[in-house]
Amino acid sequence: MDGMVDATPRVRRFPLPSRGGEMAALEFGPAERDLDLIFCHANGFNAQTYRTILAPLATTLRILAIDLRGHGATTLPTVLENRPGWAEYRDDLLALLPHVASRPVVVAGHSMGATTSLMAAAEDPARIARLVLFDPVLSPDRTELAPVDLAQWPLVQGALRRRPVFDSREAALAAYQGRGAFKTWSGEQLADYVAAGFRDLEDGRVELACAPAWEASNFSVYDGQAWAAAQTCPRPVRIFRAEQGSTCRIDDHIENLTATGRYRIETVPGTSHFLPMERPDLVREALAQAVGEVAA
Repeated sequence: MDGMVDATPRVRRFPLPSRGGEMAALEFGPAERDLDLIFCHANGFNAQTYRTILAPLATTLRILAIDLRGHGATTLPTVLENRPGWAEYRDDLLALLPHVASRPVVVAGHSMGATTSLMAAAEDPARIARLVLFDPVLSPDRTELAPVDLAQWPLVQGALRRRPVFDSREAALAAYQGRGAFKTWSGEQLADYVAAGFRDLEDGRVELACAPAWEASNFSVYDGQAWAAAQTCPRPVRIFRAEQGSTCRIDDHIENLTATGRYRIETVPGTSHFLPMERPDLVREALAQAVGEVAA
């Protein structure tokens, strides 16, 4: 129909030779519009996982949801040895920005993607207008996540135990339905995760696009760079924390952060770490407001 915008995302691929491969993404909204927003997913997920959350915004905004290194359809190399922490993701995002945005944009993310966004804004604030972060991984006391403890952390154990191969996507969907981390997800959200979270094997089976060892490594290489970025980032930052099981462990630092005038920090009642899946309405409202504030 005339005047209607197709909310179906377009598949995009961006060669990043300086980073060793290609970044995949889903693009929502009017192609002729300047980019409004980049969204970065959580560890182990992919851009399509957030499709139902972001698609309703496509009537007015142009959004790019990216597959981070080691996830989805992105082909950037995944070397487990001597990883430089999450700065690897930060630098991937910064390498992408000149290819997709001619002006500073809103950058948002969930969990690891939120932290990546924060680190990028601290490193190169000229390219990022403001941030909206959903339960970012922030731990000012790095000893909470020291390697000796990480080996026993349920998230690491869960990643390493994750079944990498299924007979089909349908089999994976049936295995995940209503279980573990997916208990609070809608059926459509889970189906989107599975659709892009597996790659086809030659024998007809499917394999996780994010290898369990890579997902576990992401937890183990987390370091103090994230908190340093939180302290130095000069851009406006809005944080939504989960009420239960939050990875944003900043209780003793909220007052200092908000005193800078750059931070707005809210705890969302009744939510877990999977806040975006549980409160898509809040996510959309916050993203649209951030874009509006940039345009004002």
